[in-house]
Amino acid sequence: MNKPAERTEPVPEATSHRLSLLLRALRGLETAGVHTATSYEIAARFGLNSAQIRKDLAQFGEFGVRGVGYRVGELKAHLKALMGLSKTRALGIAGAGNLGQALADSRNFNAEGFRVAALFDVDGRKVGGRSRTGVPIYDVQALEDRVKELRIEIGILAVPAEGAISLAQRLAAAGVGALLNFAPVTVPALPGILVKNVDLTFFLENLSFQLAESKT
Repeated sequence: MNKPAERTEPVPEATSHRLSLLLRALRGLETAGVHTATSYEIAARFGLNSAQIRKDLAQFGEFGVRGVGYRVGELKAHLKALMGLSKTRALGIAGAGNLGQALADSRNFNAEGFRVAALFDVDGRKVGGRSRTGVPIYDVQALEDRVKELRIEIGILAVPAEGAISLAQRLAAAGVGALLNFAPVTVPALPGILVKNVDLTFFLENLSFQLAESKT
């Protein structure tokens, strides 16, 4: 692979989404024992667009080998480096209810590049315990100290709507660099950190609307 291209503009969010899909495809190829693949083969196998794959990768350099395609392992390693996944980032989840503990025990939240370091809750019956896979549950009053102690970089909100924004502000003040919000309320932009809102109810309502529309 050649030296990565120098970029002067931020990468569009849509591009970062597609890079995640490509990385997932490369993981699948690696698991299947495939060592090289062309953009056409990747696109056909995983429902992607071959021209878009080449265009997205061209922003970062030349990675293919003429007449061969992409070396799966090398491209996967390079994408992980580009996406900041070469290191393991500690996650902290506010809310140790059913959703919070399910996220804490999820393989996706404890895979390449991520590790759930702590859960936080107000329920004294849960504090001091652990999730099914052993993630410790701390009192939310100790959130700031634990964030610093455990070097938590990404905060996850899995709490009722009424507590989400104040907890987001506390996590931001404690030093996390990004927030992923599953609470049914929109957390506004906060100075100096990235915020992603994932409102599951919103998506369900949207699906319901589309189902209703398809039957009219």
